[in-house]
Amino acid sequence: MSQPIDVVRHPRARRAKLSFDPVTGRVRLTIPKRAALTPLMAWARAQEGWIDAQRAALPQSRPFVPGSIVPFDGAALEIAWRADAPRRVERVGDQLIVGGPSEGVEARVAGWLKRQALALLKADTDYYAARAGVTVTQVGIGDPRARWGSCAAHGAIRYSWRLALAPPEVRRATAAHEVAHRVHMNHSAVFHALVEQLFGRDPTPERQWLRQHGASLHWFGRSAVE
Repeated sequence: MSQPIDVVRHPRARRAKLSFDPVTGRVRLTIPKRAALTPLMAWARAQEGWIDAQRAALPQSRPFVPGSIVPFDGAALEIAWRADAPRRVERVGDQLIVGGPSEGVEARVAGWLKRQALALLKADTDYYAARAGVTVTQVGIGDPRARWGSCAAHGAIRYSWRLALAPPEVRRATAAHEVAHRVHMNHSAVFHALVEQLFGRDPTPERQWLRQHGASLHWFGRSAVE
């Protein structure tokens, strides 16, 4: 088996557990803190059929190359490279027109998407903050693997820029969720009631969309399993 297996010793683990990360395509073996590694690693490698099946079900990588389609804010945008076009990315209808050296297309498209994502998420955050009557000290973006948003006690909110690739209502539901943390830094019943109030309805469908399809968003801009 060429696929490496990441080993994690967990103090509360009572038995070995094999898991597969659909975001990174990596295999993880979680074992008790003092368990013997050799027999458990042999057991994990004997699960090759299961691992191969999980790998086969991974979303396809979708690099930002000319001709590819990128979902963005509810639209499907085609990347169109033109040698005589300006280097900066420009959206024209359902196309992202980009010029300059062809080898730099992926980086320029990724940069454009991140800048636009920040603008969208800041607008969403400002809207829900006004509804909640709270202040947000800063809105930022990153590319975390495990979460779509986070709210710090001092008032800063950060999001995954990849939310801009999701349906707009999914992005907005996440912003409402994080803004609600400016009032309740927990996930209590009153917190969820506030999220529903800010969003205007029950955001369960949007949360379910992220659980079912969120991993696929991490494969945009990637050419191979890391």
